[in-house]
Amino acid sequence: MNNYSLASQLLHLKAARPTAQLPENGRDSSVHRNSKAVKSPRAELLKGKQTNTLVQFDKGIDPLVALHIQQVIEKQSKGLIFRKQTHFDAITLKDAYETCRQICAERSTTYYLAWGQKIDELVDGPTASLATSAVLDSWDERLENIFDGRPEDIVDTALSHAVQQFPLDIQPFKDLIKGMKMDTWKTRYENYEELVLYCYYVAVTGCLMALSIAGIAPESDSSTESIYKAVVSLGIANQLTNILRDVGEDASRGRIYLPQDELKEFGLTNDDIFSSNVTEKWREFTKMQIERARFYYDQGEHIASQLDSSRWPVCASMMLYKKILDKIEENNYDNLTKRARVGNGEKLLTLPLAYGKAKGWCPRTQSSPH
Repeated sequence: MNNYSLASQLLHLKAARPTAQLPENGRDSSVHRNSKAVKSPRAELLKGKQTNTLVQFDKGIDPLVALHIQQVIEKQSKGLIFRKQTHFDAITLKDAYETCRQICAERSTTYYLAWGQKIDELVDGPTASLATSAVLDSWDERLENIFDGRPEDIVDTALSHAVQQFPLDIQPFKDLIKGMKMDTWKTRYENYEELVLYCYYVAVTGCLMALSIAGIAPESDSSTESIYKAVVSLGIANQLTNILRDVGEDASRGRIYLPQDELKEFGLTNDDIFSSNVTEKWREFTKMQIERARFYYDQGEHIASQLDSSRWPVCASMMLYKKILDKIEENNYDNLTKRARVGNGEKLLTLPLAYGKAKGWCPRTQSSPH
């Protein structure tokens, strides 16, 4: 399952931006006070609305994952990330970022985390059969070296430099690797709760990285809580869209990234997917999944206008991903035998509207959750 994110695009757009704290600007800081008071994370977070947990999913996500996100937010929003500075040759850095840009241009139709691409190919690429948890375990050590200023290759060099320029916490990167490891052994998701947890690992992590790079606009009047909730929602929406677009491709690898209990509710089985059996039951099921993805997009729609920079590419990416859902509808909800694609012409026509949305000129829409 490909893991698209905005982080790489933002990296080569903002490579020269100096390290800075994400400004609080009078925003609600209850997350910081609450994090000091929590004695039993799981017990406290399980209380749900009785706590001041910064980010809460609509249902089901493991509370320890919510705590992970809260801890990342606290460190990134206060700039509480310190590491030694390593000098990189200017020419080497230029080559490193150019290599990442080329990876983005050649291997993805949207914005792709170049370092994440390398990990993803271990699971979904031509050598995927050789990928094991042991191989991915080596990436944990490699990640530590990157954050310690000891990159292994040219792509690692770009990331190693970036983590010195921005308040990037290592935890989302570690969690991304954990999500890739899941692809080596987990091929079914019993319910939506399991699936949204996977969405956190492989997609929300990238959005948390991207926010550290883009920064929050000094003039933003939104609370830290609402901004991070929007980021989390956007990550879930992007991954749900990937899943709906890639159902057939994933099935060819023996993977089904759809809630098994919901398939049963619609009278569907895994065999319907493996045999590409597009029925009315399948169309109704897919329609419901699209509604859910759009709900999350609506929750994250305002994030672009709150960023310190790179508003346009973030907004454009979000709009293009939403168009994938439109294409599935245009294909009469057949995402088993047809792959939803947004043409280059349509992408170009989207850019002016994306610019208007990024500037806050266009009104927001609101969908109802399923």
